[in-house]
Amino acid sequence: MQRIVHSIEPVFDENSKKLVLGTLPSPKSREEGFFYAHPQNRFWGVLSRILNEPLPQTKADKIALLLKHGIALWDVVESCEISGAADSSIKNAKPNDFSKICAVADIKAVFTTGRKAEMLYRNLLHEDSIYLPSTSPANCALPFDKLCERYSIMLEYLK
Repeated sequence: MQRIVHSIEPVFDENSKKLVLGTLPSPKSREEGFFYAHPQNRFWGVLSRILNEPLPQTKADKIALLLKHGIALWDVVESCEISGAADSSIKNAKPNDFSKICAVADIKAVFTTGRKAEMLYRNLLHEDSIYLPSTSPANCALPFDKLCERYSIMLEYLK
């Protein structure tokens, strides 16, 4: 068990209307310095499919994709104790301060990716979110097409 402090800044601007929250960056994402960096994570593939955009290859491409579609991206947890990348092992979680996003962006919907992110958001911030299944390689229960189908609910909020 190690104490992790979130080190990746949120992606957002004044046009962001939707906020997508993971739990916290994986070891690979912390190493790369950006969200969903594990090569087997399906997040960027799912987003590009539902948004009908090319798969972003660089950090700059990923940021551009998010901002083009009014999507802010961050994580629920600012710091916690965790074993490896196992969300189920999270203890003593402290939430991120979302006021810096909300001071700039008029967020209309909050989406949490995975049950742990949903539970932590609800328990730490006492707010509800729209649940999206985890795109982690550990969640192989849903095939790619089913993930895309579930994530397509975001399209209702992208108008």
